[in-house]
Order: sequence, then structure tokens, then C-alpha cells
Amino acid sequence: MIEGLEKMLAQGKDSAELRFGLGNAYLARGDAALAEEHLRQSVILKPNYSAAWKLLAKAQQMQGQTEAAIDTYKEGIAVAQEQGDKQTEKEMQVFLKRLL
Repeated sequence: MIEGLEKMLAQGKDSAELRFGLGNAYLARGDAALAEEHLRQSVILKPNYSAAWKLLAKAQQMQGQTEAAIDTYKEGIAVAQEQGDKQTEKEMQVFLKRLL
């Protein structure tokens, strides 16, 4: 799966959704650093992508970047509220409380 997504990226088919898919796949593989790179690009390409904010914070948390994860969860919660994405908002609030 990762190879196919990386091939698409190499062909210039960059998008927030592609980066999210790569980030999610790298997280599943346990490579939080590569996941963070792709998820960060995902939220740059689409700042209102609340699911990408959630996974970005998770990738940061997996790397021991607690303060960065806290900040990312807070930003992601604000994005989810603006988008009316209640489920993602609630999930991020739970994860954030665990870090505080």
C-alpha cells in the first residue's frame, strides 16, 4: 500500500488525502517520524482536515513530543469544532486530557 501511495506522490499527484493515507500507513507500520512528515503536509494542504490533525498529534505523541502533541490536539479540536466534526473533536479531547 505504501509503495503505491509513494508512487502516486512521486508522479506529482500530491493532495491532503494522499498525504493522510501515507501518514496513516506509516503510523500503522510504526514509523511515526515519516507519518508526521506526511500528516504535517496534509494539514498544510488542507488546514480544515480535522482527521489529519488528530493523526498528526498521535504521531508526535508516539515520538515523545508531548508539548507539540498538546498544541496539535488543541488546534485540531478548534478545526473540528469549526467543521462540525463532533466525533473527531471528542476523540481529540479525550487524547488531550490524557496528556495534561
